[in-house]
Amino acid sequence: MADPRGFLTVTERELPPSRPVPIRLLDFHEVQERQDESAFIRQAGRCMDCGVPFCHQGCPLGNLIPEFNDAMWRGQTARASELLHATNNFPEFTGRACPAPCESACVLGISQPAVTIKNVELTIVDRAFEQGLVVPQPPERMSGRTVAVVGTGPAGLACAQQLTRAGHSVIVYEREDRIGGLLRYGIPDFKLEKHHIDRRLEQMRREGTRFRTGVAVGEDLPWETLRARVDAVVVCTGATLPRELSVPGRELSGVHWAMDYLVPANRRQAGDADIEGFIDAAGLHVVVIGGGDTGSDCVGTALRQGAASVTTLAIGQKPPVSRPDHQPWPTDPRVFEVSTSHEEGGERRFLASTVSAVDDGDGNVVALRVARTAHTAAGRVPQPGTEEDLPADLVLIAMGFTGPEQEGLSAWGLDVDGGPVSRDDDYSTALPGVFVAGDAGRGQSLIVWAIAEGRAAAAAVDADLMGETSLPRPVAATDVAMTA
Repeated sequence: MADPRGFLTVTERELPPSRPVPIRLLDFHEVQERQDESAFIRQAGRCMDCGVPFCHQGCPLGNLIPEFNDAMWRGQTARASELLHATNNFPEFTGRACPAPCESACVLGISQPAVTIKNVELTIVDRAFEQGLVVPQPPERMSGRTVAVVGTGPAGLACAQQLTRAGHSVIVYEREDRIGGLLRYGIPDFKLEKHHIDRRLEQMRREGTRFRTGVAVGEDLPWETLRARVDAVVVCTGATLPRELSVPGRELSGVHWAMDYLVPANRRQAGDADIEGFIDAAGLHVVVIGGGDTGSDCVGTALRQGAASVTTLAIGQKPPVSRPDHQPWPTDPRVFEVSTSHEEGGERRFLASTVSAVDDGDGNVVALRVARTAHTAAGRVPQPGTEEDLPADLVLIAMGFTGPEQEGLSAWGLDVDGGPVSRDDDYSTALPGVFVAGDAGRGQSLIVWAIAEGRAAAAAVDADLMGETSLPRPVAATDVAMTA
C-alpha cells in the first residue's frame, strides 16, 4: 500500500482549490486549480489498499484504484498512467465530469471521508500528458475488417479506440461540425475545457481512427447504405430526446429545452459567430426545471452571461446531507450535492412542481407558476392552494432524456419503442452485425458507464468479426449500477 499509516494520520479529505467565484464568473475557464504537491501526495497516501477494494465495484470500469494511488504516492507517474489507462480510455473526461461512484464505495468512507479518488485520477492523466507519457498505440497488424461507429460521445470514442487498437479499420461518424458529442457541446468549458478532447483525438487519429464530421447517418447517409459498406456498425448516438414538460404555456416564447440553450452557448465559447438559436440570459430572470447535472450546467452558464436571477426547481424533496440509513455503504447514496455552479449563486427550491408558464399577453413567458409537490396515489402532483408565480423571462427544461432519436433507427429495423434501443447482453441487436452501446442502449447514464459500454461493445464486435477477442469486457449490457 502507499503509506501504511496514511489514513491514520491524514483523516480529512483535501481537494484542489477552486478559483474565487467573482473571478471565475468573468470567464468560462475551468473552476478547479492545481493542487499543492504535498497535499496531493497526502491524499493519495490515505488509500488503505483494502483486502477487498469495493471502489472497484463502485466504478463499472473496474479501475485499479489502490494500485494507481500507490504509484502516485511513490512518484511513479508513468506506472500510474499505465494502470489508469488499462481500464479507462479517457480519465481526463471522467476526472472532470464523473460524480465518482467509486468514492461512495471507498472502504475508508465507512469511518472517514473517502479517498479523493477522482482528483488522483485527474492528476495522473494531466501529468501524463504534460510529461509526454500518453502516446499513440497503433495496432501491430490490421485485420482487414471495417467498422463504422456512429456518434462521438464517450461510448463511441471508447469503442472506436479499442477497435482501432485491435487492428480494425474504424470510421467514426458525427453529425455535428466537431467531434465529441455532448462532451463537446453539452458540457460547458468551466467543467471541461475542449482542448482536453482535442489532444485525445490527436492520439486517436495517429493510431489510425478516421473521423467524418457533418454526416447525419439516417439522413445524409442511410443506415442501410452504411451497413452495406462495412463489416459491423456500432450505434453510439446517445440519449438525446429530452423528457417533455406537459403544462399549459409550454409553447410560449422563452421556454426552451436545456440543450437548446447549452449547445449554442458552447459554440460561442468555441469561437463560432452568428450562431443560430443562441440565447443570452443577460439581464433575464432564469428558471431551470430539473436539479441534475444538466440543470447545474444551465445555472453556471446563465450566471456567467449575467442573468438577473437564477432559480432551480426540483420536484422532489431536498436529499439528506449525509448517507441515510436505508442507503448503506457501499451503495451510491442520494445525498445533497452542491456543484461549483450552485456555489456561484442562484436559488434552489425543492418540492417544487410546475403548474404552468404565464403569458405576458404577447406570447412570451413572464412567470412560472409553481406549487408545492404533493405525493398521491397517482404520483407527485402540485398541491392545490400552494401556487405562486416566479418571475421568469427564460425557462429551461432540464428534466433528463428518454432515449435516442427514434424515427431513423426504427425505420432501419431496430426496436426502440419510445426509449433505448433493444439489444442482447452482448450489445448485439436484431440486425446482423449491428451493435448498440452507451446511452442509446442503456438510457441516460454516467460517463463511466458510457466508456465501459464502449469498451465492452468493442470486445463483442471484435469477437463477432474474428471469432475470439482479447479485448476487455468490463460490463454486460444488462449490468446495473450499485445503488440503493
